[in-house]
Amino acid sequence: MPDITRRFGLRHLRSAPTAHIRHHKRGKLVHDGPGLSFWFRPLSAALSEVPVDDRELAVSFHARTADFQDVTVQASVTYRVSDPALAAARLDFSVDPDTGVWRGAPLEQLATLLTESAQQHALAVLARTDLAAALADGVATVRERIGAGLADEPRLPATGIDVVAVRVVAIRPEPEVERALRTPARERIQQDADRATYERRAVAVERERAIAENELASRIELARREERLVDQRGTNARREAEENAAADAVRAEAEATRTVRLAGAEAESVRAVGEARAAAQASWLRVHGDVDAATLNALAVTRLAENVPRIEHLTLSPDVVTGLLSKLAAPDGGEQP
Repeated sequence: MPDITRRFGLRHLRSAPTAHIRHHKRGKLVHDGPGLSFWFRPLSAALSEVPVDDRELAVSFHARTADFQDVTVQASVTYRVSDPALAAARLDFSVDPDTGVWRGAPLEQLATLLTESAQQHALAVLARTDLAAALADGVATVRERIGAGLADEPRLPATGIDVVAVRVVAIRPEPEVERALRTPARERIQQDADRATYERRAVAVERERAIAENELASRIELARREERLVDQRGTNARREAEENAAADAVRAEAEATRTVRLAGAEAESVRAVGEARAAAQASWLRVHGDVDAATLNALAVTRLAENVPRIEHLTLSPDVVTGLLSKLAAPDGGEQP
């Protein structure tokens, strides 16, 4: 919408660069072009504003497939006005000289024209396509068909309209049909998930079995090594006992030999001592045999005195002294009557 201001009964128009302005004065074209700015008299001016920028038109409609299933088509058409003069001649783009507002609804007319044309070509291609094919490959097919149909539409060039691009966003069935179509896929996905779960469990069981087998093999090997260790310990103990027995036998034999030798030596020593004692005793007896009785008694008393313990006090009775004196006085040492 252009900006229109008032000054002293005149009007000043200023448009955007994307708006093509056509100004007729008394039936003659005075100003024609985009982004214009000029003064005009409202009573003698006829103004038209044609947008020349690219515009997006959202298209949504229902269609029926070859197997009588309703689908919803969501598309978008990009168009622009390539010939503003032709578009202004075919559609009402006139604006109010006081407010700059369109007197009619030209963009709605263009939207209706493009929507009906696109819907016509889409219905034609979907009516010959099954639902499964429409959902699988229908987007590309419908887009190509709508683009080709709009390019061949005679009313668009006659109105000065160029279609820039066509996009089909989605083709959707009814909610119940969509849920029904999703069920097999969900079932397959669930089956794949269950299969993966079972395979994972099988792999886990196989791994647990392998681990158990490894543990059992380790235990068997450990038991075998313990058996070898016990056998080796028994062999070592037996060998040690044999060596100890041999050492004890050698030691006992050496001890016996030493004992025998000691006993022989001791016996020889005892024999020699006995012979010496016997010889000494014989000599002592021979010497004493030649001595009289009084000398032997004196020797006996002397020997007795050597062996008697120390006497601190000695008490002699008259009877004892008399008897001793009598014995000493007797010539043969015997008792007198």
